[in-house]
Amino acid sequence: MSENNEAPNEFSHLVDAYAPPKIAALIEGAGVRKVHISLFRTVTLGVMAGVFIAFGAVFFTVTITNSGLGLGPNRLLGGIVFSLGLILVVIGGAELFTGNNLIAMAWADKKVTTGQILKNWVVVYIANLIGAVAMAVIIHLAGTMEMAGGAPAQTANAIAIGKVNLSFGEAFFRGILCNTLVCLAVWMSYAAHRVSGKILAIIFPVAAFVALGFEHSVANMYFLAIAMLQGAEGVTLAGAMANLIPVTIGNIIGGSVFVALVYWAVYLRRADA
Repeated sequence: MSENNEAPNEFSHLVDAYAPPKIAALIEGAGVRKVHISLFRTVTLGVMAGVFIAFGAVFFTVTITNSGLGLGPNRLLGGIVFSLGLILVVIGGAELFTGNNLIAMAWADKKVTTGQILKNWVVVYIANLIGAVAMAVIIHLAGTMEMAGGAPAQTANAIAIGKVNLSFGEAFFRGILCNTLVCLAVWMSYAAHRVSGKILAIIFPVAAFVALGFEHSVANMYFLAIAMLQGAEGVTLAGAMANLIPVTIGNIIGGSVFVALVYWAVYLRRADA
């Protein structure tokens, strides 16, 4: 075989996407590393993730306001721009509670303990909350929602009012569906070698969950906070908790069970286990 024929094989790993078994190993390894990073780093990166998701939420709110595109196209466009949040998390580097549900792969393989995974989730969740609420305060003070005579504020309030009026079951199942797609976006981003490939892998699953009206706990932290700051009718702390609790539980099941544990069973589970 000539050298010209051998060259593509030698460098194919630079252009070919990682296969699912390799993705599973990479994500499991990342999960092990996540539970061992320092508390300071975990909190700092968690706050950043809350800020990043809030950036996506603000972008979404302004984009869909007065667009006149109709339900489907409007929500699709909003979903595409909302993907900014997860792109910043994955490419920029941050600790996002919903994405960290994939640590369940390492837990299932007994490479992290129950205590370690729960500690990571609790710390990151609180840090995400701090970042998301801080961004809501800054956006409120910046007057961003007052553009076009306050039209974005009306959109933000309507979004939050819709969320607090969901039943427990609706919020729970929408949370499951949301984080199934979010964790699949993270999963597929591990297949790519280049930043452009990672971004493309993220956009469509995120656009889908937004367009379909599913519920993301960290995004809701921002949406509910900004609406409360604006005095949206019926959006209270109690209402926010009534939304976040079922959505968070649903997110855990969607990411940890429907994605992490399923892929662990397929690709990492030992034959004798």
